[in-house]
Amino acid sequence: MSATPVSDATVLAFDFGTRRIGVAVGNTLVRVAHPLATIEGEGNGVRFAAISALIGEWQPRQLVVGVPLHADGSSHGMTLRARRFARQLGGRFGLPVAEVDERCTTELAQSQLSATGAGRRGRAQRDEIAAQLILQGFFDERGAH
Repeated sequence: MSATPVSDATVLAFDFGTRRIGVAVGNTLVRVAHPLATIEGEGNGVRFAAISALIGEWQPRQLVVGVPLHADGSSHGMTLRARRFARQLGGRFGLPVAEVDERCTTELAQSQLSATGAGRRGRAQRDEIAAQLILQGFFDERGAH
């Protein structure tokens, strides 16, 4: 009797922002997300070079981008920017990109940091935790199979 192969792929998630991009990493087998890095810099060249280095190091088979929405689910300016970023990732790296509703992830990440005493000085860490929450939501949404 042969065992059914279990998917074991690395996934990178991004909390897109105009100043910083938080990045998280996880694995489809374990299904637990971890904060990874914060990419700072306003130029696309700098940002995509840093993302390229992470993709080269982690060799993901899936990318996830958090898409901010209003509380009622409608789009706003950052929604469009995050979706454009997702399209750029897919085009540049040839990987599938999933978009995940990220409502409240930044606020939840800030609450977690405040509870640990990091407060406002942990902005880069906040973005990494927001990316972690986005990725964990992606894993949880897809269930155990």
